[in-house]
Amino acid sequence: MSDLRAQRRIAAELLKVGVNRVHIDENQMGKVSLALTRKDVAKLIRLGVISKRRVVGTSRRKARARHYKRQRGQGKGLGSRKGSANARNNAKRVWINKIRAQRKYLRKLRDEGYLTPQTYRKLYLQAKGNLFRSVRYLHNYIAERDLASKKLPQFSR
Repeated sequence: MSDLRAQRRIAAELLKVGVNRVHIDENQMGKVSLALTRKDVAKLIRLGVISKRRVVGTSRRKARARHYKRQRGQGKGLGSRKGSANARNNAKRVWINKIRAQRKYLRKLRDEGYLTPQTYRKLYLQAKGNLFRSVRYLHNYIAERDLASKKLPQFSR
């Protein structure tokens, strides 16, 4: 096998890749060894004798499969957990999301005339005191105690 370092270097420059990504067809080594100029090497590239290899990266197939399973609730058992409960699902963030949703719902009901300002204020403070675990519970609480001035619309999320 002849020394093709010069041809490989020239091809790497022409293909704008590193020398290790230059692929030379093994059946055409004789032709390549005769190519001494950049023009000769460029011709071999056009003919497909010399080509560049694909970049080989880390496959994300397993990562995607694991992510899909985690979305479905699999692979989340006690043995797979590294952080504390608060690190995995920040209690403050949970509270912020919950209270924002409840306040938004209360504002909507007040603006649409379902709640009087007094009832709105009372419910607002109860929400602040963590009386309702979700918007659905808040809706049910209002409906069961007839706190709305007119019939509440069907709750849908």
